[in-house]
Amino acid sequence: MLYFLLIAILLLQLFSWLCSRGLFWLLQGYLKPAARRTVRWLVFGIGNGLLLLSLLRVWPGVFRLSAGWMVLLWYGVLTVCAVWLLHLLLRRRIAPARLGSLLRPLAAALFMFLLGISVYNAYTPVVHHYRVAIDKPLPRPVRIGLASDTHLGVLFGARQLDRLSAIMQREQVDIILFPGDLMDDDTRAYRSENMQRHLQQLRAPLGVYATLGNHDLFGHQDAIRAELEAAGIRVLNDDVVRLDAGFWLVGRPDDLDRQRKSTAELLKSVDTREPVFLLDHRPTEIRLHQALPIDIQVSGHVHKGQVFPSNFIVDWIYDLSYGYQQRGLGHYFVTSGYGFWGVPFRLGSQSEVMIIDVVGRY
Repeated sequence: MLYFLLIAILLLQLFSWLCSRGLFWLLQGYLKPAARRTVRWLVFGIGNGLLLLSLLRVWPGVFRLSAGWMVLLWYGVLTVCAVWLLHLLLRRRIAPARLGSLLRPLAAALFMFLLGISVYNAYTPVVHHYRVAIDKPLPRPVRIGLASDTHLGVLFGARQLDRLSAIMQREQVDIILFPGDLMDDDTRAYRSENMQRHLQQLRAPLGVYATLGNHDLFGHQDAIRAELEAAGIRVLNDDVVRLDAGFWLVGRPDDLDRQRKSTAELLKSVDTREPVFLLDHRPTEIRLHQALPIDIQVSGHVHKGQVFPSNFIVDWIYDLSYGYQQRGLGHYFVTSGYGFWGVPFRLGSQSEVMIIDVVGRY
């Protein structure tokens, strides 16, 4: 945690310096020396002030503001780097004054594009379809609707739930699975915005099932579980259940719960001659699960990095950070999530729903 904090502080200073330099160039001819100092102090002061308030936990929303400012600085850095490269390529072909007049509006447009596409990606889900054949008998094909990491809270709530319900109805799913992080740490916004009536619109013939993710386990797990079950969602907390459709569901809480059972222990209560579908929030134990009679695993948590270049970082951390892979007889899915964490920005990732058609061996 200390290393993460030190890296965040160093990146904040670097981003602030680069962005202030970029602003000096962008506003060249408009800023007097005193104004330049003011801009520099504002850029550094806002970022470091929000970081300090976040560490002091002055109020719950300050971390979100700090994270949002950091992302804006990062987009500023990307803009500065892109414009600098263009300047290097064009400086011998276009006169300096003319080049500056071309690049300045381009820089502003690029920054606004990054901001706009990030918000669009966060609030506009795509639907991805998969079809897999498992090596066990299944009485009939099953269509799974998979949505993870909704992070229901201040910035993501009723309207997004209504859209999700419409997607699931349009896709005519047989069962809906939520592998964790349904709430954004607690139930305050969920209750104040009366989201239950929207969440309970999610219905499927075989039911709606969920497990708890790390953000569901920050001290409010009992309240979160109660709200989910009141909305008609069955929470699997180290539980197994056999459905009349001829397959088993196994659900585990996030590994933040150090008391959770191993998957192998849970499978002792399962007839593994029948199909087994596992909900496991983090995709951290896929290698272990390859040796178990699991036919399908669905996970989330990773958000596909959420903001570039974190997608490359999570690719390095996780064996499977996004998408679908077949390993042996098992099929593994990691979704980028339907919502977002912290701030409503996605760059290099997009909110999504996975539709998985499963057929068995006849």
